Amino acid sequence: MNAKRWFAWVCLALMLVAEIFLFRANHERDTALTDLRDAQQQLHQAQTELEELKNSSAGRQAAEITSLRKQNEALTGKVSALQKNLESLQANSQKTEQSLTKARTALELQQANLQQLQTEQQQAALAANANTCINNLRQLDAAKQQWALEKIKAATDVPTAQDLLPYLKDGVFPVCPDGGNYAINAVGELPACSISGHVLPQ
Repeated sequence: MNAKRWFAWVCLALMLVAEIFLFRANHERDTALTDLRDAQQQLHQAQTELEELKNSSAGRQAAEITSLRKQNEALTGKVSALQKNLESLQANSQKTEQSLTKARTALELQQANLQQLQTEQQQAALAANANTCINNLRQLDAAKQQWALEKIKAATDVPTAQDLLPYLKDGVFPVCPDGGNYAINAVGELPACSISGHVLPQ
């Protein structure tokens, strides 16, 4: 039981860690997307300026074209690097989501197992209490029959709890473990418990 609870807590911790990694991966991916858009915008602006310079003076145009080509190459490299970074972040995000799904599945399975174990333990406890109560009823019936034999009582006579104490173990009237009330009944009848299922076989 303790090991299963410990495992459930471990699964929960792993799931929380995976959630944190997923959040960070998504944040980094969004940042990368923003940088990519900015770089693409700068690239577009540089290309526009390059086109405009084609119509300007030849000397200035050549210098500006050279500068813009370098800027264009730098921006192209930056865009390429950002695209690779984005692809890597997306892959990491997907892996994190898969790990999170596995952790959630494991936690759900563990919770189902714990619930089943608790149900089985409750059923076992109810069965054990029923057996204890039935044994108590047997003791009451045996005490009642011995009382009737010694006191020469008829089948219709009903003893009191006090009458039966000398014939019970340690002189103590038994108690139903589930809190049921005992009816001693007449000598010719079986004693009964108020809890359903706590019945002496005929």
